[in-house]
Amino acid sequence: MAVSNNITACVTLLALICAVPVIASGIWFASAQGEECARLARWPVAILGGLLLLAALAGFVGAYWNRRRLLAFYLFAMASLVVLLIALLVFAFAVTRGSGAYPVLGRAYDDYHLDGFSMWLRGYVSDDPGRWEKIRACLAVSDTCKKLARQAAFTNAEQFYQSHLSPLQSGCCKPPSVCGFSYVSPTVWTAAARPAADPDCGLWSNDPGQLCYECESCKAGLLETLRDQWHKANIALVVATVALVILYLVGCSAYKNAQAAAIFSRYKY
Repeated sequence: MAVSNNITACVTLLALICAVPVIASGIWFASAQGEECARLARWPVAILGGLLLLAALAGFVGAYWNRRRLLAFYLFAMASLVVLLIALLVFAFAVTRGSGAYPVLGRAYDDYHLDGFSMWLRGYVSDDPGRWEKIRACLAVSDTCKKLARQAAFTNAEQFYQSHLSPLQSGCCKPPSVCGFSYVSPTVWTAAARPAADPDCGLWSNDPGQLCYECESCKAGLLETLRDQWHKANIALVVATVALVILYLVGCSAYKNAQAAAIFSRYKY
């Protein structure tokens, strides 16, 4: 009985440790979205990680002090939370599978279009005009385009074309390449040579408070940023999920052995 309980205590302690990267990924994802002015599913991962931590703590206490009810609660709660975590990962991979990035001939950066993203992500920036207005206002006062405008490294158009812009900078701080604008500075461009090539061509403005914040390309750049953040967070979540599943199976086996040992000792004599 003691050996099985010790194994279970070790397993729950490791599960408790595995909950930490889930919480860290959730907090990082939420803070990264705050920097990019987005509010898309910011806290579910961190909350789920906190619940995993509490369940593992209950399991550790139950195993260390031989509290069967706490162990039973740990096994039930951990199974439910791991299933939720797997469902969240499947959902995240499904909605972030497509990309709106399109290479541009002669450019080191990509242009971005909404049609490459999943319907769910497109709905986030298109279904509610009020939501995008808040995001647009936040982007306008952020350093996303201001930093680009202040960079002295771009002395000519060719240097700018060979720079590696972030999705937000490419989508929001410059006009779409297909419009044929002529480069003056990173956020100042002359009249478009092909104004009818894309609806965003008519939305571009050299006004620092306007730029391309109303463009579809800006919305696509934001979604590409969120997609990249999800993919980075998913790496830690996948590793933690695999570890939690293995630890849960080991914990179940140790718990069953402890139960069998208790029954055997009860009827031994």
